[in-house]
Amino acid sequence: MKSNLKFVILVGDGMGDMPIDSLHGRTPLETAKTPAMDFIASHGILGRLQTVPQGFPPGSDVANLSLLGYKPAEVYTGRSPLEAASLGVELEDNEIAFRCNLVNLAVDGDTVTMVDYSGGHIDSDEARQLIDAINSEFSSEKITLYPGVSYRHLLVYKGDPAKLTTVPPHDHTGKEVSNFWKEYDTVPELRDFISKACKILQNHPLNRKRQQQGKLPANAVWLWGEGIAPSMPTLQEKYGVSGALISAVDLLKGIGVYAGMDVINVPGATGYLDTNYQGKVDAALKSLEDRDLVLVHVEAPDETGHQGLLSEKILAIEDFDRKIVQPILDGLKEKHDFRIIVCMDHFTPISMRTHIDDPIPFALYDSRNPRQKTNLVYSEKNGKESKLQLNNGEEFLRLLLEINN
Repeated sequence: MKSNLKFVILVGDGMGDMPIDSLHGRTPLETAKTPAMDFIASHGILGRLQTVPQGFPPGSDVANLSLLGYKPAEVYTGRSPLEAASLGVELEDNEIAFRCNLVNLAVDGDTVTMVDYSGGHIDSDEARQLIDAINSEFSSEKITLYPGVSYRHLLVYKGDPAKLTTVPPHDHTGKEVSNFWKEYDTVPELRDFISKACKILQNHPLNRKRQQQGKLPANAVWLWGEGIAPSMPTLQEKYGVSGALISAVDLLKGIGVYAGMDVINVPGATGYLDTNYQGKVDAALKSLEDRDLVLVHVEAPDETGHQGLLSEKILAIEDFDRKIVQPILDGLKEKHDFRIIVCMDHFTPISMRTHIDDPIPFALYDSRNPRQKTNLVYSEKNGKESKLQLNNGEEFLRLLLEINN
């Protein structure tokens, strides 16, 4: 697409929520101070998009594929193959990728409880030490383990774990997971890996140090999100646009790889409240010097939602608005005509601490044709009440790109 017009998608992962009594019936998004997103909503158009098709799990994988204009039914094969792509791992025909979380489990006899899906929100440096320790002590021709970011890592298995059923650990925080844990027994090689990895982690000096510091140890691994390599067209092939993607999360980066986008790694991008916001802004604006479209993804609202941290979720939304949306708006106004969308990929309600598949609100602003200001702000309620209701990601991206046929 040869044009001076630029396209921007800003994603606050999991921002959506339900009304909360302690907020006087408002959601965290309605409570947070979000002048930049409200500017886009009040001078643009509001709508709602079904990012998770019926029958699909309400995960960031499915939802963000939709935000980039894909129909999951046509391209989705699982979460972990996308994460593999972000790490430069090409899956062979006989290989299955798994997400390998560092987690904290409490084991009492045969009862296993998921204390924390993120291993105490372990940072990338400490996590790499643990993954390296597992790799140095465990060897298998069928299993390869790759370090990722924070608690998120990758395991590639040569074989067919057809009988195995896995679940996302973040859906079961604070809950008993004994039956899910026993599922790994159906694949002897994976059962052996998990058993040995847990022993290595439980005895590692780093975890003993974390306990002394009052932190949760990352004392176990959890495999989930398995799948084979997908086949999907690039954005250039499907929509005629060149693109860049900025995220701290391997899953998003992997989607970018398969979409043929320039995946930009920003130093200090953590996927949490301490991420390098300014670095993401600078990288996004620079990418538009020679790209048509950029997607900037911020994970923190989702992470705080999974942890049930209300004040932190409000802070994450406000940081997204003040440190991402506003400076990107300001930078665009200086150089380009542009169309910008602010949105979330899915809801992560504080009360549920997991994803749900409700349609997400979005707001679209066109610098060439700003609407006369309205009183509408960016919120779940206003998206729901909009007349613009989109059924899938193709409709969404075609709207952004002004593709009418």
